[in-house]
Amino acid sequence: MEILGFIGQFLTLNELLVAAMFLLFIVFLFRGIPVAYALVGVSLIFVLIAEIFVDPARSAFRDIIEYDSTGISYKKMGVVGGRLFGSIIKNPVLVALPMFIFMGLMLDQSGVAQRMMHSMQKLFGGLRGGLSLTVLLIGIILAASTGVIGASVTLLGVMALPQMLNQSYSKPIATGTIASAGTLGILIPPSIMLVIMSDQLAISLGDLFMGALFPGLLLGVLYILFIIVYGMINPKAMPVPEKHGQVGMEVVLEVAKAVVPPMFLILLVLGSIFAGIATPTEASGLGALGATILAAFNGKLTYKVLKEVSRSTMNTSGYIVGIFLAANFFAFILRNYGGDEIVENIVTAVFSDPNHIILFILFIIFCLGFLLDWIEITLIIMPLMLPIVLGLGLDINGFDVVRDPEVVWFAILVAVTLQTSFLTPPVGFALFYLKGVCPPSVSLAHIYRGIIPFVLLQLAGLLIVFQLPWIVTWLPSVAYAN
Repeated sequence: MEILGFIGQFLTLNELLVAAMFLLFIVFLFRGIPVAYALVGVSLIFVLIAEIFVDPARSAFRDIIEYDSTGISYKKMGVVGGRLFGSIIKNPVLVALPMFIFMGLMLDQSGVAQRMMHSMQKLFGGLRGGLSLTVLLIGIILAASTGVIGASVTLLGVMALPQMLNQSYSKPIATGTIASAGTLGILIPPSIMLVIMSDQLAISLGDLFMGALFPGLLLGVLYILFIIVYGMINPKAMPVPEKHGQVGMEVVLEVAKAVVPPMFLILLVLGSIFAGIATPTEASGLGALGATILAAFNGKLTYKVLKEVSRSTMNTSGYIVGIFLAANFFAFILRNYGGDEIVENIVTAVFSDPNHIILFILFIIFCLGFLLDWIEITLIIMPLMLPIVLGLGLDINGFDVVRDPEVVWFAILVAVTLQTSFLTPPVGFALFYLKGVCPPSVSLAHIYRGIIPFVLLQLAGLLIVFQLPWIVTWLPSVAYAN
């Protein structure tokens, strides 16, 4: 109690309760409570706490609670839930979410990645680090055509890791390459994270897709340069195979045949958006259809595959929408405590320079990535940070074409930062996806050591995008100008 009294000298009651909401939510997560239940449970607890400490006549929760002679009644809760649910389900942007998930899952079943792995291995197999380069290139192509991280990491792990280990690759470099290549899909469009950001920040999904393309490719180039340089510095980590075939025109043609189908799908989806032929929602339907046709063309489309992909799409979409609903309720309660104003005051009180404030926000998000999944951060933290960013008066060059260029730039900065959340323990999901398909000889310690250089490369890419905002805003401006 003395500690609480000491803290109370510096913080108001509402500030203490806002901090307690976040802390209790994290505690619930570490207790193994599902995210949606944790969000709703914390929200309901703090509605009750508000009525204990706040005069009912002045309560900020009048929209949820009504008072009569019998005491507190929660009849209005259903009205609030219906309003939150309706605002999410009616959003046409979110129609793209299940379509892009279906496209990614169907593409993973189509056999396209296996064909690319087989052909590219022949092309790069004689180079030092050739398998790592193959994994990275396939990861970039899969990222631009799937966006489902779990499927990409698992697929790359199953296909590439045994071959890399048989070729005496260092376990950290092998696992680090696979994990980082698989996470590119969360940034390179079409990305389900960008779909959710578009909804939460009320900005164009097409702007986000176009703005994220070059930063995503930049990270891919940084990974490739690292593998090339590391192979020169430490050749024992990525030895050249003793036996490898000659690279001729036949191998090049085989690679082209393997790469053309997924590139066509990328062109169909992203090209239709960038050219203004289709909206992102319409393009998501084209992508789902295109992935299904590819699976049929490769002889992989069966009733069983279609059933499994449809069921997985429904489960993943339902999981995300459930968190959507819970996070909106959590944010609604948080705002009634004045949480948005409290967070804004804290952030702006630390620094006065707008660039320093942006860096401080990114640092907070990077740290939260160690504890929370990208979905929670996107749904809870991003809406709290939006008023801060809008109030900074940032002068980001949108070439007089891009609407709200500072918000688009900020969203991509956060997206690059959140990509690290897949690789940073203890909640780095890519690490556990990969561990699930690793042989017993590969430990989590190997994976942890392997991702360190790639996390540093992601931070380097983040700094480049921060210093050069035109990397984000140029492509959208060109698309709209034409």
